[in-house]
Amino acid sequence: MMKLAVVETKLLTRDPGTLFSLLIPLFILVVFGSSIEPGDTVLLPMALAIAVGLVGLYLLPTTLAGYRERGILRRLSITPVRPGSLLVVQLLLQLVLVVVACGLLVTVAGTVLGARLPGLVLSGALAFLLGTASMFAIGSLVAALAPNGRAANGIGVLLYFPMAYLAGLMQPVDQMPDIVATVGKFTPLGAFRESLRDVWAGSAPSLVALGVMAVYTLVIGLAATKLFRWE
Repeated sequence: MMKLAVVETKLLTRDPGTLFSLLIPLFILVVFGSSIEPGDTVLLPMALAIAVGLVGLYLLPTTLAGYRERGILRRLSITPVRPGSLLVVQLLLQLVLVVVACGLLVTVAGTVLGARLPGLVLSGALAFLLGTASMFAIGSLVAALAPNGRAANGIGVLLYFPMAYLAGLMQPVDQMPDIVATVGKFTPLGAFRESLRDVWAGSAPSLVALGVMAVYTLVIGLAATKLFRWE
């Protein structure tokens, strides 16, 4: 298992998508961060949600579907290393990537931009874990259904941009039509951004938002498990 983790780590660090997932949210934070007030509670949660969404909907499904397309999962089934072990390692590595990306954003925002950092650490951790889990569940379902890596990439992108818009990552929520803003709160990315905004504003995340993320994680995660094809 350890050897597998080392190999997969090397492959992940060489994937251009990894650098893309790290730099795009950081670029957005730095570009727009130069014009925000120190007490801003919008930009950093938005950048964190973008980072998690990119890994969950772009990098994760592309990697998993690509492994199935190249027959790696099928070949592993006849070796002592079970294909399930590879999936577990990949999910853990993608989670580490999300933590690194978000840690980089928080560090830059707090030290360079003087942005406000949350005081409710446990609430922030809960929102982060549920938001990441819900996005990974959707990415896993895409990987389960996509016939190959290229299709998974395309489906992930097609899901990401409408979801990002509804979540208020492309346009401030207060400038969106009421019905669109309401729908956005019941998307996993929208509930995630709202939970992070609450934490950054110094209040506990909404139970509704946490419940939305938990339901998406459970329902879609189970569907991905049932529908995943090894070859």
